[in-house]
Amino acid sequence: MADLSKYRNIGIFAHVDAGKTTTTERILKLTGQIHKTGEVHDGESTTDFMEQEAERGITIQSAAVSCFWKDHRFNVIDTPGHVDFTVEVYRSLKVLDGGIGVFCGSGGVEPQSETNWRYANESEVARVIFVNKLDRMGADFYRVTEQVRKVLGANPLIMTLPIGIEDEFCGVVDVLTKKAYIWDETGLPENYEITDVPADMVDKVDEYYEMLVETAVEQDDDLMEAYMEGEAPSLEDIKRCIRKGTRDLAFFPTYCGSAFKNKGMQLVLDAVVDYLPAPTEVDPQPLMDEEGNENGEYAIVSADEPFKALAFKIMDDRFGALTFVRIYSGKLNKGDTILNAFTGKTERVGRMVEMQADDRNELTSAQAGDIIAIVGMKNVQTGHTLCDPKHPVTLEPMVFPTPVISIAVQPKDKGGNEKMGVAIGKMVAEDPSFQVETDEDSGETILKGMGELHLDIKVDILKRTYGVDLIVGQPQVAYRETITREIEDSYTHKKQSGGSGQFGKIDYRIKPGEVASGFTFKSTVVGGNVPKEFWPAVEKGFKSMMSEGVLAGFPVLDVEVELFDGGFHAVDSSAIAFEIAAKGAFRQSIPKAGAQLLEPIMKVDVFTPEDHVGDVIGDLNRRRGMMKDQEAGLTGVRIKADVPLSEMFGYIGSLRTMTSGRGQFSMEFSHYAPCPQNVAETVIAAEKEKKAAK
Repeated sequence: MADLSKYRNIGIFAHVDAGKTTTTERILKLTGQIHKTGEVHDGESTTDFMEQEAERGITIQSAAVSCFWKDHRFNVIDTPGHVDFTVEVYRSLKVLDGGIGVFCGSGGVEPQSETNWRYANESEVARVIFVNKLDRMGADFYRVTEQVRKVLGANPLIMTLPIGIEDEFCGVVDVLTKKAYIWDETGLPENYEITDVPADMVDKVDEYYEMLVETAVEQDDDLMEAYMEGEAPSLEDIKRCIRKGTRDLAFFPTYCGSAFKNKGMQLVLDAVVDYLPAPTEVDPQPLMDEEGNENGEYAIVSADEPFKALAFKIMDDRFGALTFVRIYSGKLNKGDTILNAFTGKTERVGRMVEMQADDRNELTSAQAGDIIAIVGMKNVQTGHTLCDPKHPVTLEPMVFPTPVISIAVQPKDKGGNEKMGVAIGKMVAEDPSFQVETDEDSGETILKGMGELHLDIKVDILKRTYGVDLIVGQPQVAYRETITREIEDSYTHKKQSGGSGQFGKIDYRIKPGEVASGFTFKSTVVGGNVPKEFWPAVEKGFKSMMSEGVLAGFPVLDVEVELFDGGFHAVDSSAIAFEIAAKGAFRQSIPKAGAQLLEPIMKVDVFTPEDHVGDVIGDLNRRRGMMKDQEAGLTGVRIKADVPLSEMFGYIGSLRTMTSGRGQFSMEFSHYAPCPQNVAETVIAAEKEKKAAK
């Protein structure tokens, strides 16, 4: 039996280019898992093993590795930083107990760090902060910690201070023990010496030590009282308080260093052991009832409980389908039969492996707290609960964002259709934020995703991994429709053709619903003019029409329907008659209710050197952008704006031209907003033309 208190399930997450993957490489090197560190910029890092990752120098899918440090077992997940792949971060956080938030010493808190931090807060994951790249131009540890306070609203508990800055950066001071760790120029992580604090830093270290102790003892009333009376707490007591505060998200122990130069990493690994929670110390996962609500029971992390696990990622590789699983309770042995609570089907576990990025070690058993992969599971998807067939349970499922952009694709050669179908099927199973549908009229395959880069990578994977060459259409925006005013109307469905007929009359009000409410229905019929048993049929009829609006056939959002009267026939009325009546009523009334086109608005975050700010803002205004905020940093200016997605295609090219290649941006979906009349007319005309052409 493994000792669960020695387990740490951690993720590494940050903005693009803050150094997550390099940090992971250094952890693997320090823990003896790899002997030669691979560099991201050479396309050789352990966890970026996809061709597309090596080429672009970015992480696309989260990768899992296991290693040991000071007799503790670390299961580490390196996650992507790019906004188009946040689903990978989100699902990794769901199964982790702790994390390392990496921030760039010069870039500071960047847009994607904010999104990931928000996800981690929602998942209540305890974190330590690592301010990386302190050897870079413009790096400033104190500025970054201030940004963590202001931008993230988090409380950084400063545990180490940098010695020297930029080119002069040579080591760190451990505030708690008041010792300096200084590395030599060889770049080897083990070549450091522990010395006294440099003379010019003594006062600063004392000041930060006071702040550290004051913040820590707030976690224990007795210690705090003793401290107020002048009694110094012991090192063990301070560490115990830091551990409690970290677990309760009261503060985040903050470290600094340079992963690339191998400076400061050991202290971060020690912090994972000392302050991040073991699987048994995290609030257990709630269990769900059949309606998807919490039933008051929990998946207790213990090897003695019945088996419960969550499938959080599907990956298809050269060995077949891999299902990544976090085991919350119980044990799992090779050959066991387990139940998929979602499908109600059982499956036998043939092979289990421990992942080392894209290598694997065979396992015969695993237990609560482990993150493993099972080979060859059928019909298991991301978010499914796997459990003991004798004790069926459902864990809280995952919620994924809806795609906002789509492209039409078709294979270049006729024979490629089947091949493409199989490949896309595998890819949809791997990535829940990637969806596919077939346009019934034209027979085209429509791929939907989170952004241009997301779909670009998917097309690239289809071509290289699966050998399917595609003709790719122009990106399409996921427009929606809604209504703008309340109307009262009546509709009668009557059909008489020998034998029993069909009759259903409904009087109803249709009005705009609350934002993001989707479709809501209520009945206030009194006196039995529309018998109660037909109400669900009326609701079903209206609801079924929401998928296709009257303007251009886009899905309809935020409509409220109230059934207040009607009429029925003792013989001819039936559920189907009232359902047909509701469908007819929808077609009749939506155009009268001021139907309107909505477009997706993106939260855009642009970073630009100061001398190009005017150009960038002017360009965003031309793209119908609404300026939200502007913030000057040391190396440039961050501009936040809300911009319609339709205006953002190809933006990276324009931005690079305007800023001589130095600008960067990220965007994520914010909300739907009404389209201006001229834009709406163009979109509607284009949709009608498309339909006519078919």
